[in-house]
Amino acid sequence: MSANPLLEHHRLPPFRAIQAAHVLPAVQTLTESNLAQLQAQLEQLGEPDWQTLVEPLEEREDLLNQAWSPVSHLNGVANNPELREAYNRSIALLTDYNTKIGQNVALFKAYEKLAASEQYKTLTVAQQTTVQNALRDFRLAGVSLDEDKKKRYGEIQTRLSELSNQFSNNVLDATQGWFKHITDSAELEGLPESAVAGAAQAAKNKGLEGWVLTLDGPVYLTVMTQAANRELRRQMYEAYMTRASDQGPTAGQWDNTALIEEILQLRQELAKLLGFSNYAELSIAPKMAQSTEQVLSFLNELAQKSRPQAERDLAELREWARREHGMETLEVWDVSYYSERLKEARYQISQEVLRPYFSLPKVLDGLFSLVNKLFGIEVKPAEGVEVWHPDVRFYQISRKGEPLAYFYLDLFAREGKRGGAWMAECRVRRKTAQGLQLPVAYLVCNFNAPIGDNPSLLTHNEVTTLFHEFGHGLHHMLTQVDVAAVSGINGVAWDAVELPSQFMENWCWEPSVLKSLSAHYKTGESLSDELIEKLLAAKNFQAALMTVRQIEFAAFDFRLHMEYGTAGFPGVQALLDQVRREVAVLIPPTFNRFQNGFSHIFAGGYAAGYYSYKWAEVLSADAFAAFEENGLFDRATGERFLHEILEKGGSEDAMTLFRRFRGRDPDLAALLRHSGIGA
Repeated sequence: MSANPLLEHHRLPPFRAIQAAHVLPAVQTLTESNLAQLQAQLEQLGEPDWQTLVEPLEEREDLLNQAWSPVSHLNGVANNPELREAYNRSIALLTDYNTKIGQNVALFKAYEKLAASEQYKTLTVAQQTTVQNALRDFRLAGVSLDEDKKKRYGEIQTRLSELSNQFSNNVLDATQGWFKHITDSAELEGLPESAVAGAAQAAKNKGLEGWVLTLDGPVYLTVMTQAANRELRRQMYEAYMTRASDQGPTAGQWDNTALIEEILQLRQELAKLLGFSNYAELSIAPKMAQSTEQVLSFLNELAQKSRPQAERDLAELREWARREHGMETLEVWDVSYYSERLKEARYQISQEVLRPYFSLPKVLDGLFSLVNKLFGIEVKPAEGVEVWHPDVRFYQISRKGEPLAYFYLDLFAREGKRGGAWMAECRVRRKTAQGLQLPVAYLVCNFNAPIGDNPSLLTHNEVTTLFHEFGHGLHHMLTQVDVAAVSGINGVAWDAVELPSQFMENWCWEPSVLKSLSAHYKTGESLSDELIEKLLAAKNFQAALMTVRQIEFAAFDFRLHMEYGTAGFPGVQALLDQVRREVAVLIPPTFNRFQNGFSHIFAGGYAAGYYSYKWAEVLSADAFAAFEENGLFDRATGERFLHEILEKGGSEDAMTLFRRFRGRDPDLAALLRHSGIGA
């Protein structure tokens, strides 16, 4: 094998050169070398200071990140069996490596010494936060445990990383392992032209006649909201809601049930090992929330305020479907469809009516011009960069002519790419001996690709998703912090990390912004005032139903990690059923296995942290209210948000930064008002 590109220094990842065979050797070499260098560093270390203790560590971590970031990214966007195998084996090495660093007593003592030294007082705020976070993380990594328990901690972490990776792969395989083949066009009644064309293309790709409907997010949502064929909706719902489970059309094929049990059991053991009563306590240790009681009472308060309205919304929908469409019973797979019909009847608006206005190129132009108005930044395409797929684009962000950051944009659903939308780090901003390393982000969505000469057309919901991920990107890319550990989204409390992303969503509801985002792909006309009025009138349509659904997920997640292993724990499914009885207004059928595809908590960073979405929405709604009060495009408010929130990264406590921006504590009122709840 030729030289390993993952071991060479590159300003940006050499995607075309990276092969699965490079991954394990690179991770092995870098982790072994880093540990050997750490050992040598500690042996020679006199009185620890920032330069002799932290800087060499940061340098080595960055080298490892630069090798691992493209691998982890490709595993999500260009998954194949060889890469998957290399990724799985490398994850075990990385987990072991992180455990060794986190449990290194000599390193911990050096940090303690630095924190108690005279030099500590002269460090910047970002440097002091880095030291304090490190001390906390050593404790959470079990640095003070005896050797047997340390060993067990390492075994648990290694197994957990294997399990969460397997969970994610099962969901991907189950999503792509089922499709609905249709040969009679009558079965597609109600689906928009773009969806029918996409289904014809999907059939062609599989060498089949007719149409193929997959479980990819955009396809599934379109079928559930637009397909008049009730049996088709039922089949799609069942296939989607039983992915990776013991139920439904692929029952037992990629079943995550046993994985969920083992993940929960190991998390509970880990929490106990570290002196916490349960995993929820461990999860919130580095977060904004002060206690498990505070999280539960926050969710309960939100449920109490939202549920009565959600019940009214559902009763009204049932009555309307019965009266107008003769539906005596409304099943779960009917709700999205009739909700869309009621919305159309009431407001003469739908996602599909709006889609032709939101062509991707126009939406991106509008988004880039908005952030220019708010934060004085320019976003321009940058050429000559290697990408992993022909559809991927690369951009530069600058301010007053000075480059600040770069990002890759990968927006279309395809085979081998996991569903959903996310932002991930490619490079983190930090000061190096060679100068300043600028941040680089990956921004990923799963929209319908362009078909023929037509551009990719987005629903308004998808526009909001794009703005959301771009908000995460801004947090990572606009940071002015030069210390990697608290630069960008690093070191930000997990329940505050959604603040910039949800803040950006608010702009998708502003008439002047909607005008700038829209141009009918055939006529070039932007959204009319009349359509915008209808969209805004429909904004909070069934908002309470959406809110209780989010609370259901959050309460299930949090209670699961609090109650698992206790005498009263009824079992995963029984707990979910119980939460639904308390919170939900719509109880799904018994075959529903939502938890088996709940990647956020079993394969992502949201275990006992899904409440963060609602928690941060309080912050983001209140932050946006500052713009409503001072003028939507008030530059001073934009600059303040930039300087106090986006540029500061994790260098200071999230609540301190919020108070500095807003001049007070966050207030739930703005969120309720924006959601039209209790108004």
